[in-house]
Amino acid sequence: MKLKIAVLSGDGIGPEVTQQAIKVLNAIAEKYHHVFNFKKAIVGAKAIEETGSPLPEETLKICADSDAILFGTVGDPKYDSNPNAKVRPEQGLIKLRKSLGLFANIHPLITYNSLIHRSNLKKDVVKGADFVIYRELTSGIYYGEKNLSEDGNTASDNCTYTSEEIDRISHLAFKAAHVRRKKLTLVDKANVLETSRLWRKRVLEISKIYPDVKVEFLFVDHAATQLILNPKQFDVILTENMFGDILTDEASVISGSVGLLASASVGQYHALFEPVHGYYPQKKGKNIANPLATILAVAMLLDHFKLYDEAENIRVAVEKSIDLNISTPDLNTTNHFSTTSVGNFISDFILDDENTFYNKHNIDLGQSTII
Repeated sequence: MKLKIAVLSGDGIGPEVTQQAIKVLNAIAEKYHHVFNFKKAIVGAKAIEETGSPLPEETLKICADSDAILFGTVGDPKYDSNPNAKVRPEQGLIKLRKSLGLFANIHPLITYNSLIHRSNLKKDVVKGADFVIYRELTSGIYYGEKNLSEDGNTASDNCTYTSEEIDRISHLAFKAAHVRRKKLTLVDKANVLETSRLWRKRVLEISKIYPDVKVEFLFVDHAATQLILNPKQFDVILTENMFGDILTDEASVISGSVGLLASASVGQYHALFEPVHGYYPQKKGKNIANPLATILAVAMLLDHFKLYDEAENIRVAVEKSIDLNISTPDLNTTNHFSTTSVGNFISDFILDDENTFYNKHNIDLGQSTII
């Protein structure tokens, strides 16, 4: 298969982790005889510095002309500390989602047995958790009309949803539940919000098309509690934009490291794949950022194009690296490995898993030596 992939590595640790994901994709291309052509473009704070825009038109064109987008991170401390900044790095990602119609954010959460001890939750609560959140991404309060009174003392943010916007992501979530454990949980606030009542009405109607999928409803405050008390109860969670933003961040603590979580943002014609973590300026340039979330994002990219064996190969390699403790400091606090070494290990394992051996002495010293 031939794929054109736009690479928007962005800011902070984005370029470092994205580089390792490209390395892994190249290993997959070599092993399975695919051709992946990468086209780099700027976004976020770097783009503001060079062009004045967080999403230059040239970047948007490159993305629109590509089969998929590999996205790193955006952000810069100088914007975080300036609430009055009119142009911000994050606006680049928001505009990209809207411009390409990336209406569905798909956020899987799985737990690794060898990392359960790193979770802040009890082992018996976390073990076996495996669910996916479908978050509507291009409507709701983030995109609604915003107003600030002339005296600066009154503000409003309008939240609007149409049946069409609800239906298109609901069908995706139901289809996912159909091939998983056949359970869908709609998270809303239907006791207060009119938009939530429309969500509930449409999901009930659509559920008739998927009679094998059990549908449950949770108010968002109760759902936030249940994610911590019993995450294993969930299979597919469906929710609107702001609730999904909050719940995906909350869910990230379950696995023990945000550095393991990837997501996809898909639309009718385009798809973007990215790590969940932020730009993490404290780790920038130190070669210690965890690349696994970005590497798992490219596994989702391969799934999107029905390259299931290739995607599974990546996931097996990632799990092997975790089992062998070939990990960056967030997962291995004693004899940790660099970002580059983790990427090298996973790439080498993909290319020759049966004949790859590991020098235990060097592993103990924190050096990845593959013989």
